[in-house]
Amino acid sequence: MADPRATAIGNIAAVLDGRSLDDVLAGMPPAIDERDRAFVAELSFGVCRWYRRLDALVGQLLKKPFKRKDRDLHLLLMLGAYQLLYSRVPPHAAVSTTVDVSRQLGKGWASKLVNGVMRRLQREQSALQQAIDADPAIRHAQPDWLYRAIAEAWPQQVDPLMDALQQRAPMVLRVDLRRTDRAEYAHKLAAAGIAAKPHAGVASAVVLDGPVGVDRLPGFADGEVSVQDAGAQLAAPFLDLKPGQRVLDACAAPGGKTLHIAQHQPEVRLTAIDIDEQRLQRVGQNLQRAGVQAQLSVGDAARPQSTDWGGVMYDRILVDAPCSATGVMRRHPDIRLLRRAEDIPALVRRQSDILDAMWSVLAPGGRLLYATCSLLPAENHEQVAAFLARTPDAKACELPTNPGTCIGDGVQLLPNRDDTDGFFYAALVKAPHST
Repeated sequence: MADPRATAIGNIAAVLDGRSLDDVLAGMPPAIDERDRAFVAELSFGVCRWYRRLDALVGQLLKKPFKRKDRDLHLLLMLGAYQLLYSRVPPHAAVSTTVDVSRQLGKGWASKLVNGVMRRLQREQSALQQAIDADPAIRHAQPDWLYRAIAEAWPQQVDPLMDALQQRAPMVLRVDLRRTDRAEYAHKLAAAGIAAKPHAGVASAVVLDGPVGVDRLPGFADGEVSVQDAGAQLAAPFLDLKPGQRVLDACAAPGGKTLHIAQHQPEVRLTAIDIDEQRLQRVGQNLQRAGVQAQLSVGDAARPQSTDWGGVMYDRILVDAPCSATGVMRRHPDIRLLRRAEDIPALVRRQSDILDAMWSVLAPGGRLLYATCSLLPAENHEQVAAFLARTPDAKACELPTNPGTCIGDGVQLLPNRDDTDGFFYAALVKAPHST
């Protein structure tokens, strides 16, 4: 059986080639046992989280870069550096196992070089880190373009925000408040030996002291509780749902918000669509677990014409728009490796197209909630401002700001301030028919 470190190197290489880390980890061979699987995930997430900084460290220690065919050696050294700097692996083990894995990779010729680099890093790590950390983008392990974009958007708190994005996100639960009081559920967690605390700003959210398997969560199997970031739990309340309303979740997968809508107000007529049929199946699985229903349809939210779901008018629409996902880097650190500056204009156009299309199926007097998990103004309040400027029958309505901060015509949540992922929300109301 290959060392888990070798498996992690393959995972990181796959991310660099454009695959999401979640997909890569889900595709690992089933023969890998649970303990090794957890270690592989820890290493894969950790190196992705600190990739830019680890890459700079290793670059200082090499006289010349490896050839493309030896990319695995460069990644191996980064993984070794991660173990030295950020893990509980003892330093001597971090060095020796890194050398051993070089041989497992069929690169025994490089074992002496790997050993020398690792030992020098162990001896000189303080000076080496000080040298690279003069560049704030490297210090925070962000690509230059993304560091600049976030620093321009949030100049007064760039360092605490960047520090927060480097932390591991807590596991947060959403309690179905129609079935269970949050304090009552906290007692169930305590009885199961799971330490947790209520989220200060979101009434349905419980923050666990450490992650646990969902099979240990009381009531998870029947939908009493779901895993969902506290910021994401605001979508259903922000829709202002009423019994009998026709509701559309326009970009529904994987279905956490769809389920919350169905549980928050069970008497709505709920339709959920997504452009990806496989991901839409996950929406169905989420609903089935909790014993609730919605009409599910494969569809492009930017093209409602001539579709079963696009032939009616909706009282409430949730547009959880495709975005850069820069606000969820705590949970998905590979985003900083997968996203490019040139992706943003295309995402902004896509969001704009979806907003215009969804407005055409929003009933007069109805409410559309626009949401992203982005930190970038172009996808958030600037997108909403442009929509309002071109849409005479639209106006923004005020949303609560605990948690969150008012920005433009919406509310922005930040991980360093709000103990949530980085979400943006704006509620847009369509003018009623004149009488």
